[in-house]
Order: sequence, then structure tokens, then C-alpha cells
Amino acid sequence: MYNEIFDLTGKKAIVTGGAGDLGASMVDGLVRSGADTVIIDLSDRGEELAKKYRDQGFGVWAVKTNLGDREELERNFAKAVELLGGRVDILVNSAGIQIRHPSELFPLEDWDKVIEINLTATFRCCQLAAQRMLEQGKGKIINVASVLSFFGGYTVPAYAASKGGVAQLTKAFANEWAAKGININAIAPGYYMTHLNDGIRNNQARREEFLSRIPQKRFGDVEDISGIVVFLASAASDYVNGAVIPVDGGFTGR
Repeated sequence: MYNEIFDLTGKKAIVTGGAGDLGASMVDGLVRSGADTVIIDLSDRGEELAKKYRDQGFGVWAVKTNLGDREELERNFAKAVELLGGRVDILVNSAGIQIRHPSELFPLEDWDKVIEINLTATFRCCQLAAQRMLEQGKGKIINVASVLSFFGGYTVPAYAASKGGVAQLTKAFANEWAAKGININAIAPGYYMTHLNDGIRNNQARREEFLSRIPQKRFGDVEDISGIVVFLASAASDYVNGAVIPVDGGFTGR
């Protein structure tokens, strides 16, 4: 049947930030499509989610990790691969933070935090996964960019810079790895009702302003993100490479 090209049975996946609002939905899509999955996240919710899936018979584990600590990232990425039997077929870089300040007052230490988690950790996880995938001759990497990869945002210069970097990093890696069996793409979520967008969610005027720019006239639900991740992780996307795909209800086309 045609839907077999979306089947991930037997695949081994790592999802950074997999305990977050969108990350957990991505994990759910991968797991229910058949992939054994390791959640890398700083939150204790990662193990709670993993146990929930294991209780249902799925192969899901969690490795609590501060991705802002480079040594810890390296050590625990290796642990995640070990949990998956020494193989990684799919990497999703979903971990991210956002800090707001007026741009002229943005503290350098907050700039460093955002760039480290959103861009540098993504860069390093891509490298670590690609080293395995190049040996295997095949793999799928999915980075999480943002609509702010295209726009500048407001009071989030570090976030916008980091997500612009994720988009360009994805293209740069695709240029080198596409001919070697790796598909690397990015998704660019729009405005979802997640904790990352509390500033919009809790301000009626701003909510209405953003809704007026979204052709679908609603914010994204977390479930809206899992399908594109399954597509990019599966054989259905074997000729998609270096793309940055908005998942935003039409926001970037307005």
C-alpha cells in the first residue's frame, strides 16, 4: 500500500527538546509510525513521556541533558545512540529557548544562551548524527527553524538570529551530505499556542494582530506539527533536501 512509504518501523530516532510542547508532538508522530526513539531534554517530563510509551509497548527512552553544556551534550548523545543499539536513522533538533529584551538592552549573556542552545547545539547534534549516518550510507535530519528564519521578530534578536542560522546551516549541510545519503531539511513553525508564545497568548491585542496575519485564522495546534516530521523522516521525502518548510497556516505567504 502507498502508506508504506511513511512507515518508520525499525528506524532509530533521537529528538532533542522532545519533552516540549511541539517536541512531544514530534515524538508522538515518530513513535506511532514505528520508530524507536530517545528523547534528549533537560526536563523531567522526558522520562515521564518515555515511560508512558514504554507502558504501551513502544521503544522510547529519555536522557536528561543540558544542551548548553557541550561536554554533557557529547556524552549523552553517545548514550542515546547506545540505547538505540548503536544506530541513528533520524535526528530531530527541536530544542530551543527564547528570551525577550529590547534589542538595545539585550544582555550578552542571554544572547550567548540562546545561540548556544538554538544554533550551536543544533550544529553539533547534526555533526554527531551525520558521522553515524555517513557510515550507514543513509539518514534523515530534521531541524526546527521558525518563521523568524524569514522575519526579524520583535525584542527577540538572538532568537531570530539563531533561527536564521538554523535555516542556513541546514542548506549548508545539505550541499555536502545530500549525495552521501543524508536528507537534511528544516521546518519553520509559525505561531502555536505553546509556552514559547506566552507573550502572544496572554495578550488579547497581540493575539488578534497575529490572527489577522494568518490566512487560516487560527494558531497552530501541537498536533499540526507531527505530520511534516513523519514525512521528512520517511522514504516519502527521499528527494527533499536543503528545504526550509513553513508550517504556519499560510503566515509566510501573507
